[in-house]
Amino acid sequence: MLFHTTLQSIIQTAEPAAKLAAFRTFYAAYQAGEVSFETAFTPVCFDEPSFASVCEIVPPQHVPKRKSPVTDEGKILLLHAIAHIEYSAIDLALDHAYRFTEMPKAFYDDWLEVADDECRHFEMLHTLLEALGSRYGVLPVHAGLFEAGQKTLTLLERMAVVPRYFEANGLDATPQILEKLIPIKKDPMIARIVDALKVILDEEVEHVRKGDRWFDYACEAAGRDKSVYFEIVEQCCPGSYPRQKYLNVDARKAAGFSCSELNRMSTEKIC
Repeated sequence: MLFHTTLQSIIQTAEPAAKLAAFRTFYAAYQAGEVSFETAFTPVCFDEPSFASVCEIVPPQHVPKRKSPVTDEGKILLLHAIAHIEYSAIDLALDHAYRFTEMPKAFYDDWLEVADDECRHFEMLHTLLEALGSRYGVLPVHAGLFEAGQKTLTLLERMAVVPRYFEANGLDATPQILEKLIPIKKDPMIARIVDALKVILDEEVEHVRKGDRWFDYACEAAGRDKSVYFEIVEQCCPGSYPRQKYLNVDARKAAGFSCSELNRMSTEKIC
C-alpha cells in the first residue's frame, strides 16, 4: 500500500461510511508497518471538497441558522453543523499528511492520529443525528475549511491557519455551546450531546498542540519568528485579531499559545 497515493483516494472518497472504512484499513496497515512512502510524489490541488456530492454547498451566510436545542429541529441543526466541521477536519488532517512530503515520520504519526480522532468524533455526532431521524447531508453546508486548506499550501501557512486558527477557535466556541446546553441537560438527548462535545473539546486541545509543534518546526525551517502567525492569519482571514470574543485561555495555553500571543488576540489583557 502506497502512502500518498492511498491518502489521495481516501480524501476524495465522498460517502462518509466508505471514507471512514478506507481510512481505518489504511491506518491499521500504517501502524503495522505495511505502508510504503513513494520515492517521488507530487500532490494535487483538489477542485472541490469531498462532501460536494453529499451536501449542498452554500455561502456561509446561507447556512441554516441554529434554533433552540429544546426542539428536535434545533438539535439536528446543532449536530449537523458540528458534524460537518468534524467531517471537514478528517479531510484536512489527511491532507496535512498527504500534501507535505518528506517530513519526519512523527509528522505523519501525529496527523493520522488526529484523523483517527476526527473520524470517531464524526461518528459520535452522526449516531446522535440518526437517533433523531436525520443524517449528515440533509442540510446545506459551507466549504470554509476546505477553502482554508486551498489557501494554505506551504507547511508554515497550513499549520498557522488550520490547527492554530480554525481548530483553536473551536476551543473557544465549544465551551459557549456547552454553557447553553448544560442547563437543559435533563433532556436525555441533550445529555448525550453534552457528553460528546466534552470528549471533542478535550481531544481538540491535543490537536491544536500538535499544530503548534509543527508550526514551530515550520518557523525554524523557514527562518521565521513565531510572530509570523499573525501576519499569516491576517492574510487568510483579515480582521481576525484583536477581538472581543471569549478566548478559552486555559485550553489555548495547554495547546501551546503563549501569554503574549493571547494578549495580542484580545482587545484586553487576558493573560
